[in-house]
Amino acid sequence: MSVWKTETHSVEPIPLSERHGNPRDLFTLWFSANMQVTTIALGAVYVFIGLPLVWSIIAIILGNLIGAVFMAYHSAQGPIIGVPQMIQSRAQFGYYGALLPLALAVIMYLGFFALSSVLGGQSLTSLVGMHASTGSVTIGIVLLGIVTALMAVFGYDLIHAYQRYVSLVFLVAFVVFTVAVAVSGQVPHSVWGFSGFSLADFVAGVTLAVTWQITYAPYVSDYSRYLPKEAGVSSTFNMTFWGTVIASVWMMIIGAVLTEISSKLSTPDMINSIAGGLGWLMMIIILLGIVAANVLNVYGGMLTTDTVFGTFTKGRPSTGRRLTMIALFAVVGIIVAIIAEGNFNSSLNNFIVFLTYFAVPWTAINLTDFYLVRRGQYDPEAFLRPAGYGKANWLALLAFVIGVLVEIPFIDSSLYEGPFAKAMGGADISWIFGLIFAGGIYLWTARSRASVSRSMSA
Repeated sequence: MSVWKTETHSVEPIPLSERHGNPRDLFTLWFSANMQVTTIALGAVYVFIGLPLVWSIIAIILGNLIGAVFMAYHSAQGPIIGVPQMIQSRAQFGYYGALLPLALAVIMYLGFFALSSVLGGQSLTSLVGMHASTGSVTIGIVLLGIVTALMAVFGYDLIHAYQRYVSLVFLVAFVVFTVAVAVSGQVPHSVWGFSGFSLADFVAGVTLAVTWQITYAPYVSDYSRYLPKEAGVSSTFNMTFWGTVIASVWMMIIGAVLTEISSKLSTPDMINSIAGGLGWLMMIIILLGIVAANVLNVYGGMLTTDTVFGTFTKGRPSTGRRLTMIALFAVVGIIVAIIAEGNFNSSLNNFIVFLTYFAVPWTAINLTDFYLVRRGQYDPEAFLRPAGYGKANWLALLAFVIGVLVEIPFIDSSLYEGPFAKAMGGADISWIFGLIFAGGIYLWTARSRASVSRSMSA
């Protein structure tokens, strides 16, 4: 299929006759999406919270391995149902009840778009040799926003093709860059010891990586929904899992190491410094990575916004509505990015931690419904009808709210510290309780309703 043909589908099910692609495309897509400067900047957060480098690396690896399990199981839903990720929420929460997780997902997309755009704006100004003033960064933010919006217009096939080709560029570039960091002699020898371990900081580091992966959950089946149904769960899961884990671990470790070298420079400036005379080339690589990540935010943001908009309109999604949603999301995202530019590092950490408390209960309910309750048996067309899966499933909404509430005592953030988190020295394990309670309550209520229905029909 031509990648330059404007995609016509939005949130409606993809017909079996139009399914195409290979699960290995998911490896390159999620590899490329994480081989970028936002992931590197997240690695810097580990040093800022006080975790020694060796323990940061262990926390990064462990957290990504755990979080990617949930993320990749969402990806495996795509070939089976053939619809975007967030519209599936209507099966759990109901046609109107799904507006709550949908609204939270839109906020998430806007936030990640803004954070990546700020780093992209800084990288663009560094590339052209401008001082990274507010005005110059703003120009970069706008230009990158326009590019990613245009890519989202062409849609699914262009996005996959772009990620496929740039993944090779990223692989070569960051192998060379990693070697350059290793032989630069700038990494202090003292940071390689196992001393200075703090359980609270280590748990916080694991949570940060887990959250990074789980907050991808609302994205993933958007990019697997065109795959043939025969792609199945196993290959789709594995390609997604290893693509996102390898890239995320690699980039976060680079971010932590660079911050040990200097915590005063911005991430793009530090990369530029290490690259020396090839700094301009690394800035181009960084910009390609920003595009790889942010086109997913625009595209997924369009699908989720279109789902919200479609809740209140009649008729099936249209190409015109799809293009309108892309333009609307891009404009709002650019505005949010310009506002967020002033206090980036704090904004990044707080935003990702904040998302944990809502993304975790949603992912628990969605995966529980798919794998344990309905076992992949859905009517894709029913997602588009108010009566398809009911107007509102109040028990699912209750499970979601309880999942959020049980997290509160275990929260440790700059805005609030729960009593249990405080008693554990600031260790944040809220995501564990969010998963268990939200998923468990949803499973219990779903099976109870099924049991009642069988009894009534007997």
